Amino acid sequence: MRVDRLPVDTGISGWEAIVPGSAPAVPLESSLNADHLIIGAGFAGMAAARRLTQLQPEARIILLDAKRIAEGPAGRNSGFMIDLPHELSSSDYATTRDKDLQQIALNRAAIAFAREAAKEYGMPTEAFDPCGKVNGAASERACQFNETYATHLTDLEEPFQKLDAAAMKKLTGSDFYQSGIYTPGTVMLQPVLFMRGMADGIRNRISIFEESPVLSLSKHGSQWSAETPKGTVEAKNVILTTNGHIESFGFFKREVFHVMLYASMTRELSDGEAAQTGEKRWGITPSDPAATTMRKISGTGGTRIITRNQMTYAPELQTNRSTVAKMGQRHRTAFARRYPHLAHVEQEYVWAGRLCLSRNSAPAFGKLEDGLFSACCQNGLGTARGTAMGMAVAELIVDGETDLVRAIRDQGVPKKLPPAPLDTLGANAFMRWGEFKARREL
Repeated sequence: MRVDRLPVDTGISGWEAIVPGSAPAVPLESSLNADHLIIGAGFAGMAAARRLTQLQPEARIILLDAKRIAEGPAGRNSGFMIDLPHELSSSDYATTRDKDLQQIALNRAAIAFAREAAKEYGMPTEAFDPCGKVNGAASERACQFNETYATHLTDLEEPFQKLDAAAMKKLTGSDFYQSGIYTPGTVMLQPVLFMRGMADGIRNRISIFEESPVLSLSKHGSQWSAETPKGTVEAKNVILTTNGHIESFGFFKREVFHVMLYASMTRELSDGEAAQTGEKRWGITPSDPAATTMRKISGTGGTRIITRNQMTYAPELQTNRSTVAKMGQRHRTAFARRYPHLAHVEQEYVWAGRLCLSRNSAPAFGKLEDGLFSACCQNGLGTARGTAMGMAVAELIVDGETDLVRAIRDQGVPKKLPPAPLDTLGANAFMRWGEFKARREL
């Protein structure tokens, strides 16, 4: 099978820009053999590699990525590793009780796995910070979402704390928010530091090659062969952890779809500016999923604020610089609505990140052919769900149907998409309607 397109990412991620550069890439430039080949070094790929080393310490494992570690979507998210229900398609992040309990268990298994890795590999606190998050609301409609969410959390017997407008101002320094719900189980990542920490921690047990896109896959007897521009890998098992680019390998076509999310990061704030933005660090997801995510960070690169909103349908898995620039202007408006006294602060970095979703929020997971496996389509929840899927696919290969594998399978399989152009019309209408309803929260 020939890979029909390679990853394209637009705009440098602020997370990457504010940390020191990494060592030069080591691309694959020879022919190697492995027991397990993993294609894609995001959250799922790293988790699969680490879990395989635990299950089969002597196995030969190779991890390939088309770009640099954390240069793609794994380093372009907002860094929220969320334990509680958080469906992008839901109006209140809540579904049925049983489904939510299962998702919580999955997310917490992933967080525990990541916590162990962060400790084992000596990552700094800012790379993996278990500080919780707040669901923020700025309108009566959004406050009602929070009330519904609080009722659901009570039913789930989950701890939370309600915040009024005064508490939200103390937290953020802004009069924008009317209410919030704090939940303690979310981990806040510096995603580039975390992913680089994972790679550095595991390099002594596996081989990692960057800037080595797989151009084709073929099978000869019981062995798979992956061709890159300068090398090949022969392996008994191949795991595709390419998220949306699973389609580029010929699988799940017309079963998954792709959107771009956009984010901005301010320049480093002065001490006086930072003092006007509340506590040292915080993260706010919107009670209305179509609204704005905000986060304040303090550490490497200084004190900054990240703004994320806006979504575009992207069947081609990429966007362009003019769209990114336009979204950056919208982020500046969103920032100024929250901090009118800081409207002069520039958005130093603006970038786009790819999401892969299915109509029914089901993953593209499991055995595709003998020796070929997928752990893709994370439905916008790549930090936790991607980690859980990477762990699960490793267990599927080595141990078969474990509890974790069954929990992933219980999420179903992706439903077929409507035919073109109905898919484009439907996706765009859904996103624009969501943004219209959430306009006071943007």
